[in-house]
Amino acid sequence: MSDFPSSFSKDDLLKCARGELFGPGNPQLPAPPMLMMDRITDVSAEGGAHGKGHITAEFDISPDLWFFDCHFPGNPIMPGCLGLDGLWQLTGFNLGWRGWKGRGYALGVGEVKLTGMVRPDRKMLTYYVDFTKAIQTRRLTMGVADGRVEADGEVIYQVKDMKVALSES
Repeated sequence: MSDFPSSFSKDDLLKCARGELFGPGNPQLPAPPMLMMDRITDVSAEGGAHGKGHITAEFDISPDLWFFDCHFPGNPIMPGCLGLDGLWQLTGFNLGWRGWKGRGYALGVGEVKLTGMVRPDRKMLTYYVDFTKAIQTRRLTMGVADGRVEADGEVIYQVKDMKVALSES
């Protein structure tokens, strides 16, 4: 079981980005502007839809976010790949939260379904990640999860079989 709390503030997430939360050489979140959440509201190693762990986070949307000016001028939307990256970020964070060692990296995703858009008038994204597998052996540390992103309560992105690994090299 983790020695860490089950929720994290923006300051905590910035500590993680600097390598101060899980220690040097272990999972880190990216720094802003690539940090795709403002807070983690719940994390576990045994909860979620499959009982293998979960993580939930929120990202406040405002019209002045950096990507609205460039994607696309005159028709601003958040790139869908940033929502997917947020799900990967949270998957790796959960592995570090468990106390597992190594630097995180995305391995892939089995299926991605985009059914909505994030425009500047949205207020908040909520990320949900539910692990289907969490593997730690002598040679492999990896999380496999399904996820979804909701914008103001509306499901807009869904993924299946997202994979994130940790490597100590």
